[in-house]
Amino acid sequence: MDEVIAVSERHPAKYWHMLEDGRMQCDLCPRDCKLHEGQRGACFVRGRADDKMVLTTYGRSSGFCIDPIEKKPLNHFYPGSSVLSFGTAGCNLACKFCQNWDISKSRDMDRLMDQATPEAIARAAQAHASKSVAFTYNDPVIFFEYALDTADACHALGIKTVAVTAGYMHEAPRREFYAKMDAANIDLKAFSEDFYVKLTGSHLKNILDTLIYVHHGTDCWLEITTLLIPGHNDSAAEVKQLAQWVALELGPDVPLHFSAFHPDWKMGDVPPTPAVTLAKARRIALDAGLHYVYTGNVHDVEGGTTYCPGSQHATVVRDWYDIRHYDLTPQGCCPSCGTRIAGRFGAFGRPFGPRRIPVVMHAPAAGAPC
Repeated sequence: MDEVIAVSERHPAKYWHMLEDGRMQCDLCPRDCKLHEGQRGACFVRGRADDKMVLTTYGRSSGFCIDPIEKKPLNHFYPGSSVLSFGTAGCNLACKFCQNWDISKSRDMDRLMDQATPEAIARAAQAHASKSVAFTYNDPVIFFEYALDTADACHALGIKTVAVTAGYMHEAPRREFYAKMDAANIDLKAFSEDFYVKLTGSHLKNILDTLIYVHHGTDCWLEITTLLIPGHNDSAAEVKQLAQWVALELGPDVPLHFSAFHPDWKMGDVPPTPAVTLAKARRIALDAGLHYVYTGNVHDVEGGTTYCPGSQHATVVRDWYDIRHYDLTPQGCCPSCGTRIAGRFGAFGRPFGPRRIPVVMHAPAAGAPC
């Protein structure tokens, strides 16, 4: 798309090179968008201006909220803690079932009303006693530079960082990105190339490569979410293949979340996911050898509870985002048998609960330090 990119929107962006035909190729994700001057990529927020790649949403967000960490969803990353969540606009996938389409599919930059520097975000998280900051709502891959600068600011204050992402990116930026993430929930949207191509405009192999790299090549804590869509990726055979791949390639301790779909975006004619489908998928994945399998977007105490793989003791009992009972040592061990639960744990106090608290960022006055 050709347009004038305002000077105020031009934050220098990384990972691009010039082609012999004069176009500029973005090397951040496998879309490999090739741009003429003034064009934006498929994500709509990265573009070419004055023969440089720029990010147009740096420092501008679609909103800030304090959420329970379980909403990301992360059940094994400091359970009960709160996380400051924010996103920008745009996306590098084209999911027809997008549940945040008003943000991720938006080309209306005017909706990005909340402005905040990375340092301001870190200070806000600290002021609200949030243990972490999550890059979410839309995919943080496309606001790469803003996310990484914010991660640096957070780490300077002892605050953790969380990526909620589809994992669709090239190898070099992937290494840089996950070096600064403390935890990630990565979508494994299906276990079919046909699904990925037709319903997301991307490819399965790139996601599998990201999952393998994050788990085996970084210190970033990993959990996986699969949104089960009736008639598209919820067959017993596909769920079994997906779970078996996770068990074989990543191991039994990577938590897997099966989440309920609700009709949205371009798939409004598809019915919601029945709770019985989620329960069945959870049982298939447990039978495939996974230790921690959850159901999401439904009230299901059994499907939300963390069971010790040694004694089957219910160590963390949840109903949706509400922790009803917590029975782990500060080291994350089961008090019944001593088995260490995989994840990141610490002292557990009063859980944040299922609340959602909007946060208003105040831009500094002219001439004031950020």
